[in-house]
Amino acid sequence: MDWDTLHFFDQQPDALPLYETLKACILEQMPDVRIKVQKSQISFYQKHLFACVSFLQVKKKRELPSCYIGVTVGLARRLDSPRVAAATEPYPGRWTHHIVVSDPAEIDAELMDWLKEAAAFSNQK
Repeated sequence: MDWDTLHFFDQQPDALPLYETLKACILEQMPDVRIKVQKSQISFYQKHLFACVSFLQVKKKRELPSCYIGVTVGLARRLDSPRVAAATEPYPGRWTHHIVVSDPAEIDAELMDWLKEAAAFSNQK
């Protein structure tokens, strides 16, 4: 575990295992991913940025679990899923989706499929 990642989770240490599970799944299925830890997010890249983890408050605070990570993916389409906390279309043909993950079981095949789709979409640029 590097210092930057530990520092990122300094205020939310209980969320670190969620991130570690997500990171392991991403690297297992997409081994060529680069990870960049920044002040407000942890970004995942292949050719371009395709996903990030943050503590972005995409719901009212009372609607958020006490321990969570936000996973953001960019896709060419809008996801129709109750798992998506917020979706925006910043420009035509690009949808940004924010997904709240509060349990390791939520890092499942569906979420991984979205992450792989986001990677493929970003690599088309």
